[in-house]
Amino acid sequence: MSMHDTILDKLTATFDPEFIEVIDESNQHFGHAGWQEGGETHFRVRIAASHFAGKPRVAQHRDIMMALDNELKGRLHALTIDILPAKTPDVVSKPV
Repeated sequence: MSMHDTILDKLTATFDPEFIEVIDESNQHFGHAGWQEGGETHFRVRIAASHFAGKPRVAQHRDIMMALDNELKGRLHALTIDILPAKTPDVVSKPV
């Protein structure tokens, strides 16, 4: 299974998001620390889920990092996290 699919599956199962987008940005980091041949080392996650409502940003990010603990200890070098507000028209209009 690809790293993209692993991230998507784990975060979907853990947070039941209203919206989730997993973007492989590895090609933007060619030659930088952590980059490996074949990519799948640098990702951006955009997610909206009621799970994050009312939690401070640090707690939101910690929850995601805990869900992806094994991946972060392995091939996944960098993860950018964008927590989106749940139930906005922009988010609801985009399917998971």
